[in-house]
Amino acid sequence: MVAISLPDGTVRQYDGAVTAEQVATDIGPGLLKAAIVARIDGVLADLRLPMEQDANLEIITRQSDEALEILRHDCAHVLAEAAKELWPAIQVTIGPSIEDGFFYDFSKEEPFTPDDLEKLEKRMAEIVDRDEAIERQVWDRQQAIDYFKSIGEHYKAEIIEDLPEDEPISVYQQGDFIDLCRGPHLTSTAKLGDAFKLMKIAGAYWRGDHRNEMLQRIYGTCWRNKKELKAYLFRLEEAEKRDHRRLGKEMDLFHFQEEAAGMPFWHPKGWTLYGTLQRYMQRRLDAGGYQEVKTPQLVDRSLWEKSGHWEKFREHMYTTESDERIFALKPMNCPGHVQIYRQRLKSYRDLPLRMAEFGACHRYEPSGALHGLMRVRAFTQDDAHIFCTEDQITSESKIFCDLLMSIYKDLGFEDVHVKFADRPEVRAGEDAVWDQAEEALMTALTATGLDYTMNPGEGAFYGPKLEFVLRDAIGREWQCGTLQVDFVLPERLDASYVGEDNSRHRPVMLHRAILGSFERFIGVLIEHYAGRMPLWLSPVQVVIATITNEADEYARSVAADMRAAGLRVEMDLRNEKIGYKVREHSLAKVPVIAAIGAREAEEGTLALRRLGDKRQDVVTLADAIAALSKEGSMPS
Repeated sequence: MVAISLPDGTVRQYDGAVTAEQVATDIGPGLLKAAIVARIDGVLADLRLPMEQDANLEIITRQSDEALEILRHDCAHVLAEAAKELWPAIQVTIGPSIEDGFFYDFSKEEPFTPDDLEKLEKRMAEIVDRDEAIERQVWDRQQAIDYFKSIGEHYKAEIIEDLPEDEPISVYQQGDFIDLCRGPHLTSTAKLGDAFKLMKIAGAYWRGDHRNEMLQRIYGTCWRNKKELKAYLFRLEEAEKRDHRRLGKEMDLFHFQEEAAGMPFWHPKGWTLYGTLQRYMQRRLDAGGYQEVKTPQLVDRSLWEKSGHWEKFREHMYTTESDERIFALKPMNCPGHVQIYRQRLKSYRDLPLRMAEFGACHRYEPSGALHGLMRVRAFTQDDAHIFCTEDQITSESKIFCDLLMSIYKDLGFEDVHVKFADRPEVRAGEDAVWDQAEEALMTALTATGLDYTMNPGEGAFYGPKLEFVLRDAIGREWQCGTLQVDFVLPERLDASYVGEDNSRHRPVMLHRAILGSFERFIGVLIEHYAGRMPLWLSPVQVVIATITNEADEYARSVAADMRAAGLRVEMDLRNEKIGYKVREHSLAKVPVIAAIGAREAEEGTLALRRLGDKRQDVVTLADAIAALSKEGSMPS
């Protein structure tokens, strides 16, 4: 007898080997129809894999979290089959699922064209309609190599040759197409459905090595149903409209150029936005009991060696030599903050000590990874370190989480979730120290009452961390804030305090950031608001646009009064039609345009037009200044 235990606690008995498909059939036709694959004793497997002994079984349905990865992997196989049918001489290489979709790399003499994507998509739909059974087979290693070589698939043969000798060679067949794969897969192509679309063509080196031949990569997306696909395509369209690189140019905020790759040139309006955000953060940190400091940009390698960064982070650090010494541009601020802490003997009464810095950092990022403000080589962290006793970890963590959530709310983000990232494979410190740090951070997280998920192995090399993930206006997630518990660095850099027992003790270091990188966070803000910033953040809050030159003098007077009230104002006195001026400033995302003509000049009024609104409100200058000053003031 074979006993199959199900998640609801029930156990089904079978006389001999049984498949998950048979179990699903016994439970009911609804489950069988929704079934994608199975989880057998914790491992994903095909629905038709025989279970020959007692097992724990979970049926993975189309609505399960794992479903999308399976569907996308199958979609990649269907794409490869379609390509082989359309171009028999083509070689298929690898085709994994990825976030939001899948890709497949091909070796083909002629380049793919956009028209080819349409042909491929049509043929993929035909393969789905054929309802081809998908069957797993286990082959002898040499048999597999010989087969793929015989049909001209030399890349597949090379993959098999590089696999460990003891690894079973599994292939999947659908129709006449056979592909090397570990699986698992659907039971037939019809189960894939029609919610897929091919997106773009790109180049890719074989096995990601630039020394190898260039292949052609086709990217696609795949979802559970047409509704999800439509929503995804809408998000892509919205994301393109919100691209901070395009909006940054339209709003005249910043630019990049090759002579300083990955390092933004901030224009006056962009720097105004940057400065406004920094002043806001300074106000919040000052109210939160932080002391602001500034540490050197260039530090001798000896300090980085003591801290452990030289060993773990060297490849990302910019270095220079002078006086026969090697210096590094700081990639982070923490070792410098420990140096300030150590300049005066601390007592337990001095703790917690909250030390903040808007620290300019440099990290080498590969040129292919650079992406506007989102991935740069020069950036400023809103960095801070809290030196505290072990007993203060929970209270300080809760205070920080409350501050972070309040700041995110002010900046327009209320959908925030937390990930707990524990010890990475490469780390500093003994396991016992990590046990202590992880337990302390988990206790603190529990005390905050915040919901969280685990992010295994993604902690910093010196300690576990909380990652705060924002969801923007179109549903994308951005990991920005962090809180890390560090028992390692104070030990390595010899930080101490005198306790109540008059003995020396090591402080705990809480590394924390809210925005993360100013540059990246500004990029996120631009895309979240699609450039239409709240009035208090907008680089230019009001443009005074004249309808006739007769109103120029009044416009100057209005601008002076608004500036005196603290508003950021520009004037447009050009001899252009007002409609042209409105369109131009709307493209630059100016939130308020005050149109002034002869009547307004005579009556002392303004015709206010809000960005995206065709209506005009005619108000007195005093009322306009009062309302805009209140709306445009920085949150307290």
